Amino acid sequence: MEILIKYFVPEMPKIEKIEIGNWIDLRNSKEEILLVGTYQLISLGIAMKLPENYEAVVAPRSSTFKNWGIIQTNGLGVIDESYCGNEDEWKMPVYPTRDGIIEPFQRICQFRIQLKQPEISFTEVYALEAKSRGGFGSTGRM
Repeated sequence: MEILIKYFVPEMPKIEKIEIGNWIDLRNSKEEILLVGTYQLISLGIAMKLPENYEAVVAPRSSTFKNWGIIQTNGLGVIDESYCGNEDEWKMPVYPTRDGIIEPFQRICQFRIQLKQPEISFTEVYALEAKSRGGFGSTGRM
C-alpha cells in the first residue's frame, strides 16, 4: 500500500515503519512552549493522502505524559481519507499539566492506518438472546 506524504518542514526526519509493533511514531515539527492548563495544538509537520476507505488513528506514545506532562485532549484522534489537502497538516490537541518546552522533532505520538468501519444498520429488539456477563465491571478486580 502506497501512502503519499507531504512534509511541512524539509529537515524533519522522515517517517519510517519500525520493525517491532504496528504503530508508527510521529514527531512535533517545531519547538512547542507548553503552558500549564491551556489547550494547545502541536504541529506534526505532515499531511497524508490515505487510501480510500482507510483512516488513521493517532494516540500518545507511552512516554508522552512522563516526558512532557501533556494529555491528548480527545483521547485518540481519527483522521479520515478526506483530510488530505495540501494544507491539511496533522496536529495533536493537548492539555499541558506542567510548563515546559518540547524541542523540535521529538517522538510525541503514534499512528496506525486501518480500514474504516463498514456501512451498518441497527435493528431494535426487545431482548438479546446471549448469556449475560453480569453488567459493567462484573469481571472483578483480580
